[in-house]
Amino acid sequence: MELEDAITRRRMVRAFATTPIASAAIDELLDLSRRAPSAGNTQALSFVVLDTPSATARYWAVTLPAPRRDRFRWRELLDAPVLVLVATEPAAYPARYAEPDKERAGLGRSVDDWPVPYWWVDVGAVIQNLLLLVVDRGLGACLFGPFDDEPELRDEFGLGPGVRIAATIAIGHPLPDDPGRSAGRPRPPLGAVVSRPGRGRPADRRAAPR
Repeated sequence: MELEDAITRRRMVRAFATTPIASAAIDELLDLSRRAPSAGNTQALSFVVLDTPSATARYWAVTLPAPRRDRFRWRELLDAPVLVLVATEPAAYPARYAEPDKERAGLGRSVDDWPVPYWWVDVGAVIQNLLLLVVDRGLGACLFGPFDDEPELRDEFGLGPGVRIAATIAIGHPLPDDPGRSAGRPRPPLGAVVSRPGRGRPADRRAAPR
């Protein structure tokens, strides 16, 4: 599939077949997805792969216990055969920038020294790679955040306190589903988000759906 096709076809899938996906296929996706920019080549990235019914059940028991599950709109999201927790370790960044080749940047003391938290930028690039690769393989994915469940997920899956879970990505064979409430929200015209100082803005283009 051409990259442009993967970009335009990508969407959040909220219903999956229970068909398993081979571990080797998931490993290939993850290996390719981590070929992304990383500040200082820090590579403070990790994946937790839940690809058995018992492992995914543990995840949903933490994040969507029975009382809430009964009211959950997208029940077939829970059928996704693979859940990937994408994590980063912010403290690795000042540690990397305290090394001799980076210390002149002045970012090696603490995460508080970083005006832009590049651990989130870097992990976001990996996530986008993964989402596009999933589409390229004819699969579907849904990204969602851990929110208040992050500490419990860290405990459940043995992650250290310094590890931050950026997102969970459900992966599987997509089924027809209802779009999310924000799916029809249009993108701003290109002219609203692109500027060329001294040259003005380009002509507005019609907003496109997500």
